Amino acid sequence: MAPIVPGAVIVIMGVSGAGKTTIGNHLAEAANCAFLDADDFHPDSNKEKMRKGIPLSEEDRMPWLQMLCKALKERITNGEITVLACSALRKNYREILRSSDPNHIPGRQGSSVKFVLLNVPVEVLADRLNKRLTNGEHFMPPSLLQSQLQLLEIDASEEILQVDATQDPTTIVETIRHSLVQWKIIESY
Repeated sequence: MAPIVPGAVIVIMGVSGAGKTTIGNHLAEAANCAFLDADDFHPDSNKEKMRKGIPLSEEDRMPWLQMLCKALKERITNGEITVLACSALRKNYREILRSSDPNHIPGRQGSSVKFVLLNVPVEVLADRLNKRLTNGEHFMPPSLLQSQLQLLEIDASEEILQVDATQDPTTIVETIRHSLVQWKIIESY
């Protein structure tokens, strides 16, 4: 699958347990591009806070988002297509990520940073988080799910693709790839 644009980012977003890393990895493989997980950019202090069940503050999040923005800007400038798994729960967080596109004008559509929200019912999210906790697979405890759901802001003007993430990963990835063609990020496949 050949890229059309000289550098773009597809952010797979949602609350913890939505499947961002799984879908992001599958999409990056299908699109033959790089995958980044925003969790890898969190400093140990943020991870420790979350492990203890303490929600991150804005002061905790802003340096993390700025670090992500810097990494994405470099990839866009180098003409690379990148899939990023990132919660990106609030509109202002997404605007920070959009600013990694050197051509982005704040408050306007047209950024080469696109967002895909993985929609999952609360019961399914809680079940997934409990399984991860039991298996020791992630630092985010189920107790923080409610705080993440409260932070989630979706504004229709942002044109965020929303996907039912209770479907199998192959179906989800195909839905997203179809949108990448429509967004003119990749050629038809």
